[in-house]
Amino acid sequence: MRTNIVLDEELVKEAFALTDIKTKRDLVYQALTEFVDNRKRLNLQDLKGIGGIHTDYDHKALRARKN
Repeated sequence: MRTNIVLDEELVKEAFALTDIKTKRDLVYQALTEFVDNRKRLNLQDLKGIGGIHTDYDHKALRARKN
């Protein structure tokens, strides 16, 4: 999709400095890809109660236990 956008030049300069990307097109593509990936990740708090870790699990007690 073609579109024209106005970008914050200081933000663009900072993004270029943090990557090896050479074009604004590739920079915007990378930013959108990372944005979508980040939004798709589950929030760890949403996983509470789904399983895997028991509600009575006490990691501190396990560390204190002598073998």
